[in-house]
Amino acid sequence: MINKSRIREGRPYPLGATWDGLGVNFALFSANATKVELCIFDNDGETELERVELPEYTDEVWHGYLPDARPGTVYGYRVHGPYEPDVGHRFNPNKLLIDPYAKQLVGELKWAPELFPYKVGSPDKDLDFDDRDSAAFVQKCRVIDPAFTWGTDRKPSVPWDRTIGYEMHVRGFTKMHHHVPEEIRGTFAGLADPQVIEYLKQLGISSAELLPIHAYVDDDYLLQKDLRNYWGYNTIAFFAPQPRYLHSPFVNEFKETVNQFHAAGIEVILDVVYNHTAEGNEMGPMLSMKGIDNASYYRLLPDQKRYYINDTGTGNTLNLSHPRVLQMVADSLRYWATEMRVDGFRFDLATILAREPYGFDEGGGFLDSCRQDPVLSQVKLIAEPWDIGPGGYQVGHFPPGWAEWNDKYRDTVRAFWKGDEGKLPDLAARLTGSGDLFNRRGRKPWASVNFITAHDGFTLHDLVSYNEKHNEANGEDNRDGHSDNHSYNYGVEGPTDDPEIIETRERQKRNMLATLLLSQGTPMILAGDEFGRTQNGNNNSYAQDNELNWIDWKSISEDGRQMVDFVRKLISIRRAYPILHRGRFLIGEYNEELDVKDVTWLSPNGEEMTIEQWNDNNARCFGLVLDGRAQPTGIKKRGDDATLLLIMNSYHDVVEFTLPEVPEGENWRCLIDTNVPDRIEDEPHAFGETYEVTGRSLLLFVLSRSTKKNRPLRAGIGALLDVAEDPIPTDKL
Repeated sequence: MINKSRIREGRPYPLGATWDGLGVNFALFSANATKVELCIFDNDGETELERVELPEYTDEVWHGYLPDARPGTVYGYRVHGPYEPDVGHRFNPNKLLIDPYAKQLVGELKWAPELFPYKVGSPDKDLDFDDRDSAAFVQKCRVIDPAFTWGTDRKPSVPWDRTIGYEMHVRGFTKMHHHVPEEIRGTFAGLADPQVIEYLKQLGISSAELLPIHAYVDDDYLLQKDLRNYWGYNTIAFFAPQPRYLHSPFVNEFKETVNQFHAAGIEVILDVVYNHTAEGNEMGPMLSMKGIDNASYYRLLPDQKRYYINDTGTGNTLNLSHPRVLQMVADSLRYWATEMRVDGFRFDLATILAREPYGFDEGGGFLDSCRQDPVLSQVKLIAEPWDIGPGGYQVGHFPPGWAEWNDKYRDTVRAFWKGDEGKLPDLAARLTGSGDLFNRRGRKPWASVNFITAHDGFTLHDLVSYNEKHNEANGEDNRDGHSDNHSYNYGVEGPTDDPEIIETRERQKRNMLATLLLSQGTPMILAGDEFGRTQNGNNNSYAQDNELNWIDWKSISEDGRQMVDFVRKLISIRRAYPILHRGRFLIGEYNEELDVKDVTWLSPNGEEMTIEQWNDNNARCFGLVLDGRAQPTGIKKRGDDATLLLIMNSYHDVVEFTLPEVPEGENWRCLIDTNVPDRIEDEPHAFGETYEVTGRSLLLFVLSRSTKKNRPLRAGIGALLDVAEDPIPTDKL
């Protein structure tokens, strides 16, 4: 017998389960339900102790207050209403439902026919109502006490033009880290380990972008193949951390991680998935919103409301045109930005969030809500500006205040270094902040988030080691993943002992990392690329929660350690020279007031490139001069930033490059040569001197007075991976 418990009316706001020090208020939005029951469970979520009907319904919110409930209370909902799939309603009170505002989940989902609102296998498919109880198989919610002592925590508030992103996975980054205690590896606590944070700090990154940490579901078809959803793009609760990442049963573990990152001056950015949920289409399970109010939470076909609009390719699409669904997403973002103190968000398939029923709208409800919100407008907002829906590719079309992943940058840089023809004009735009895409409405170069690799695709090492994808481990006969990768193996598919091929691959990795960190815009590095992590040619490792994705810190080679050294050097140079992250787009126009051009493009003869040379499909070597005098410090005043010369040669052989003219008494000094990455030059190079640029290499020179000694940049790797050492000074070279 389920007992009746005393319950008061409570309040319709805030939504979710809220502990006020005396009791817990429960509030759940459902516009079309006829009754909502709150189900209380034991601490393990195994036994239902009581079922309480929420007594009040205000502004489409069901609510009640339990004075005897406390933090730690485990609960779920049963929601009554019509089961009429043809008109969009799928209520089934036999299915226990997760609160969309749950702050913590208990247990793991257990796949069973009882999870589905219809009788699995019925010839009537989703129209055949199922009356079996799902409580034994679904996760439960837990009431939390949000109290946490932040101490002196302050958000780093890294300016956009100083941001260097680092995309990483909570579990994979520490699961095999030999300096992290074994019991906390793969968790938030492991990520907060001092050794991990010291590594990130010394590497020089400013902002850690974590792959999804919201509670998500492992698809049944993956579990049947002994695989798991590793990336996490299958969210079921937008306020709760993934239980798998918690070492302790308390969500404050995540707050401790943020606190430690902030103490090291590193921002925490979350990859968030508000475009769909794990409930799938009409044949999917009933876990939360589908049973709470399907017609409100999801976009349904206008004339066939039984079926879902599938702009995500995952079965369903959240309906952000509904004010309560939009509120839920905004509330979730504010919760993580304020209560959890994260510094920004990267939005998966963000075009969907900006799509209204009539199409993409950069002035749509979601984008407007972020822009005007006093909290969200002050954190970093990063869009993945594409999806598979109509008009889904929107790179450059998000409004001011947003940054965007720039896949044109990725593809162009890959193709150039691969040696493809006719890439110079497009590369010029990518190196200078992609002004053709972003230079409008006062947007800045930082709006272009430049990347060459990300979680989705080859790692940098695999990009130069494989011509083809090798996704056999995913169990889909290598049909999944992109086939157009702009990759090249240089003669052997996969690992090789050939020293010439190894040397070329290592240099190409340095070329692409140097291009990334010396371009205008916001660079993002994929974790592990700095020391050559491989996925054995798998470019779609979403289901591989194993050694294929986990970073094996013990196996980092000497070449890998040298590459870390090189990346630290590049980051130090980027920080030391503001001209590499200037706040205005480089447009190459002559400034009569300053008598200078901000950027000049050079052919190998040292002269400015002609139209014919730009249109030469065989041209693969060029230079660009970033003139520090073009960085104005005030009205009609010259800047005094350094002048840099960048030379890029994707041709397979040596190209003789004539160094351009310099002011009297000044010379060029080499800071970077990807052919000899550890060389430090004191020798000046004069105007008119011919420099032999190695095939497939990049050079960076700085203009300096001949009386000055070059201040070498030394970045000893030491025990970065073993014992901490002092970080590299970044204010001087």
